[in-house]
Amino acid sequence: MINKLKLAAFALFLGVTGTAQEVEFVQYTLDNGLDVILHQDNTAPVVTTSVMYHVGAKDENPERTGFAHFFEHLLFEGTENIGKGEWFKIVSSNGGSNNANTSDDRTYYYEIFPSNQLELGLWMESERMLHPVIDQQGVDTQNEVVKEEKRLRIDNAPYGNILTAVKQNLFTKHPYRWSPIGSMEHLDAATLEEFRAFNEKFYVPNNATLVVAGDIEIEKTKELIEAYFSDIPKGAPVEKEKFVEEPITETLHATYHDPNIQIPAIALAWRTPSMKERDAYVLDMVSSVLSDGKSSRLYKKLVDDQKQALQIGAFNLAQEDYGQYVIFGLPLGETSLDTLVAEVDEEITKLQTELISQREFEKLQNKFENRYVNSNSSVAGIASSLATYQQLYGNTDLINEEIDIYRSITREEIRDVAKKYLNPNQRLELEYLPKQETEQ
Repeated sequence: MINKLKLAAFALFLGVTGTAQEVEFVQYTLDNGLDVILHQDNTAPVVTTSVMYHVGAKDENPERTGFAHFFEHLLFEGTENIGKGEWFKIVSSNGGSNNANTSDDRTYYYEIFPSNQLELGLWMESERMLHPVIDQQGVDTQNEVVKEEKRLRIDNAPYGNILTAVKQNLFTKHPYRWSPIGSMEHLDAATLEEFRAFNEKFYVPNNATLVVAGDIEIEKTKELIEAYFSDIPKGAPVEKEKFVEEPITETLHATYHDPNIQIPAIALAWRTPSMKERDAYVLDMVSSVLSDGKSSRLYKKLVDDQKQALQIGAFNLAQEDYGQYVIFGLPLGETSLDTLVAEVDEEITKLQTELISQREFEKLQNKFENRYVNSNSSVAGIASSLATYQQLYGNTDLINEEIDIYRSITREEIRDVAKKYLNPNQRLELEYLPKQETEQ
């Protein structure tokens, strides 16, 4: 368990506002398979009600990509007891806010209300689960919304397709090879029956986690949950298909042309282990050493000192089945992409062969302590963490124990994990280039 005194001391040292206390919670499962997690925090009159469904882009038919993200929108359309367009009005008129998001692995819905509206939040989420109205009008409406989102955030945004291009080339078998936004052609071709079947399969209590966090009374909240959720029928067991990728043993080369850019970019990407593996935690620290902040190795070298890059970043995109470790760079001036790659490789080689300094290591530990405190500084953040740890990691206690994993990582592990995964023959090298007017 977390050493509260030690963590609180770190928080004071870092100037972090708030307290670093162990997150207490109650966890149980209804007869219909709905996992329930309750966290009581009576310091402010606010409550978060959230539901995470274990369905994401990886659960889609390859010929019907984009379904999970589409449902993120579609399930706000209305229910048998909430009229079309009324969802957001009900929330705002009762002093609340709400949103949803979708990843490759899960879909998350939440409402934040004054605590006297707890019952309203539970009723709305039970309505979404039990009585969604999925009709052609709603499908057509949200189809246009999703198309506009794709145009705005991806197709017409500079470098908007870079992660999509990485995924397409890094995976050959696993559904991670497409992005959650999916294909508009696939959505256009889908029938109403296909949408209804997707809902019936995945948006069921035995494929969901309900979290209620905030100013609540545990026993009263249990009674309300029983009243609103226990009668929702259990769905058929959701079987998750497993996809195994062959290891990358030779450098993969790919190009992508973007009409929205003038400066080329380079993306180096490695396929890495599941976020549940210890090595994934170590890779978080590796990316922090390389590019977290202006004093990080890549930024200081390529942006500040040598003026070879406009931008440089290393990201460990940890996911349920596989991770993606990506380094992204924009060259400055006459610097070539090859030069940028060579400079990045030089820094990776240093990590693979030399231990980071003790001072750098202490700074790294402080960053992760700070990150932990901040992630649990709000009721909404705690609700999201509880759902994630329970559903994707299978261990809700990680909300208190994960920081101990980071604390236990050694300088030697950072060196060895970098050496294990970040080699040129194990990666994709993607040149992300401007599209010339003459290109078709």
